[in-house]
Amino acid sequence: MSKKENSNKEGNQFLFGKRNYQFMAIGLGIIALGFILMAGGGSDDPKVFNEAMYSFRRIRLAPTLVLIGLAVEIYAIMTKPE
Repeated sequence: MSKKENSNKEGNQFLFGKRNYQFMAIGLGIIALGFILMAGGGSDDPKVFNEAMYSFRRIRLAPTLVLIGLAVEIYAIMTKPE
């Protein structure tokens, strides 16, 4: 087999499999949800302090979701394609 034929066979393959891309999409969704949950909590009036910015959702839940999403992304990248 010549080098041209061998390189054509390798050039048409995807780097990841379908399952890897599904996990990547799930991970991106989890990360996006974490950032959405982190948003808000500010006040329109700078003289008024809003305690909502220190809620459980913004301090604990949202960053945890972002880290879980990053772990899912790492898993998706490290998993061997089928």
